[in-house]
Amino acid sequence: MSYWEFLQTYGVRILDGTAVTGIQFLFASAVAIAVALIAGLGKLSSNLLIRSIAITYIEIFRGTSLLVQLYWIFFVLPLFGITLPKFAAGFLSVGMNVGAYGAELVRGAIQSVPKGQWEAALALNMSPAQRMRRVILPQAFLLMLPPWGNLIIELLKGTALVSLISVADLMFQSKQINASTYLSAQSFGTALIVYYILARFLVTPFMRWLERVMARRLGRG
Repeated sequence: MSYWEFLQTYGVRILDGTAVTGIQFLFASAVAIAVALIAGLGKLSSNLLIRSIAITYIEIFRGTSLLVQLYWIFFVLPLFGITLPKFAAGFLSVGMNVGAYGAELVRGAIQSVPKGQWEAALALNMSPAQRMRRVILPQAFLLMLPPWGNLIIELLKGTALVSLISVADLMFQSKQINASTYLSAQSFGTALIVYYILARFLVTPFMRWLERVMARRLGRG
C-alpha cells in the first residue's frame, strides 16, 4: 500500500484523532495556566498554609511521572469515590502536571520584576491585589512567555499519553490502525508529522505573536 492509499483509507480516522488531540491540548492548556498561576502565587504567599499547599502540589506533580499521575486520576481516584470520564481525566492529568512546572515559571517571573516597579505601585497607594493585577503580572507575563512556549509544546506532546486510557486521540488512532494493518511506518510516521505540524506551525507562531502583542502593550515593541 502506497502512502497516498494509506491516507485515503485512514485519513478520516487520523483527522478525527487529531481533532481530539487538539481539544485535549486546549483544555489541558487552560488547566495548566490556571493551576500555574494559582500555585505560583500561592508559593509567594505570606500565609504559611497556602504556601505549604502550593509547595506540596508542585513537588508531587513535578517529582512523579505524568503516566503514573494519569493512572492515579483515572484508575485510583474511583476507589475513593471520585470517578472522572476518561476524556476529563486525560486533560486534567496533563494540565495539572504541566501546571506544576508552570508554577515555578510564574513565581520566577514575578520575582524578576524590578523592585522599582513594586515600589512605584506602593507609592501610588495601590492595594496588594491592584499592584499584582495592574503592575506586576503584566510585566511578569512578558518575562514568562518564552519559557511557557516550550512548556506548551511539551504539553502538546504529553497529550499522547491519554491514548493509554482509551481516549481516541491521534496516538490512539495510530495504534489502532497499526494493530490492524501492521503499517507501523505509515501509522506512526503520520502521527509524528501531525504533532510536528501542530507544534511548529500553530503553537510556536501563536506564542511568538503573543510575545509581540504583550511587548507592544508594555511599550517595549
